[in-house]
Amino acid sequence: MGNQPSVRILHLLDAREAMPTLIRWFEEEWAPWYGPSGPGDAESDLAACRGRDMLPICLVALDAENEVIGTAALKTESVGSELGFGPWLAAFLVGREHRGRGVGAALVAAIEDEARRLGFEAVYTSTDVAEGMLERRGWEAIATTLSLRGPITVYRRGLREDGPPDGHR
Repeated sequence: MGNQPSVRILHLLDAREAMPTLIRWFEEEWAPWYGPSGPGDAESDLAACRGRDMLPICLVALDAENEVIGTAALKTESVGSELGFGPWLAAFLVGREHRGRGVGAALVAAIEDEARRLGFEAVYTSTDVAEGMLERRGWEAIATTLSLRGPITVYRRGLREDGPPDGHR
């Protein structure tokens, strides 16, 4: 896969310089929530994700020049948590110019590893844009719910070590 960039994934705790970029991205990508008239506060939500051993945990993908190219979090709540599942892969975002290069898959794998390290047996997410990548990684669609953007699919990824390898059933 020659088009995959060099990606380093760190806890936000270890990449605090990523905060301004992430705040801007959240406000642009999820304007109904984080924008000027939305109820969310991107800076506060990101500040709360600076843990390492307790949820919420935020990971940041950096390129070879230490530029922020993506982020994902492991949280107790997200769109879909009203269904009673958790923890959640949430706040998953890859910079527009870095999409389609494996950054998202690397972030999802890192979140799966974090959830496994913390002892969770499964992780969930909801999306209306990353279905193909999740399904290639072995995530299963289990429900639908509504987001501020409309209907959205809820996915589950089992994390047991004795399960099938990534992408296989």
